[in-house]
Amino acid sequence: MATPSEQRPARVGWQEVLVTGLLVLAAVATSWSSYQATRWNGEQALAAGRTSGIRIEAARTASLGEAQTQVDVATFIAWSEADRTGDRDLADYFVDRFRPEFKTAFDAWVATDPLTDSTAPATPFAMPEYQVAARNAALRLDAQADVSAATVQRNVLRASNYVLSVVLYATALFFAGISTKIGSRRLRTVLVACGWAVFLGTVVWVATFPVSVQV
Repeated sequence: MATPSEQRPARVGWQEVLVTGLLVLAAVATSWSSYQATRWNGEQALAAGRTSGIRIEAARTASLGEAQTQVDVATFIAWSEADRTGDRDLADYFVDRFRPEFKTAFDAWVATDPLTDSTAPATPFAMPEYQVAARNAALRLDAQADVSAATVQRNVLRASNYVLSVVLYATALFFAGISTKIGSRRLRTVLVACGWAVFLGTVVWVATFPVSVQV
């Protein structure tokens, strides 16, 4: 026949409660941080793809701008030669074939009377009116690419921070697990306290992180 002490269920100590709570919460927090690290890696990959696309478009647009500038230079040189030799028909022929962007700058340059005014710009290319839309667009695309690249770096850092939090949670789990193998009550208390300190500190840190929940 069992004695009253044998019939009474074993009392769960406060250390066991703390250890169990730490194991459960740290496991859940580890899963959350692992999920967020994966999400931010995905965000980083998407941003990297956007950056690559923008840079390709910027290079294509810059090439177009350079080609248009070369056309402007070539037609201006041809006009200059015709104008120097006094062939008005040929000079007018080239003027009629100036690109609209260059024609605007050319007209503004001619208005400065460059042949007699020594302070006038040497060529239309020095005029503020000379604007190549493709070249300006390439500059804007380069700026957008820089912003997108910064987003990539930011997302990489966020994913890395979540991975680091997983490591810290694993450390808290280690303290909780090893405490169950220690016979000394005082040492168990120290290990559990260390585990909770690491866990709570990590939770506070992770609370400052952005969250990615987009599908």
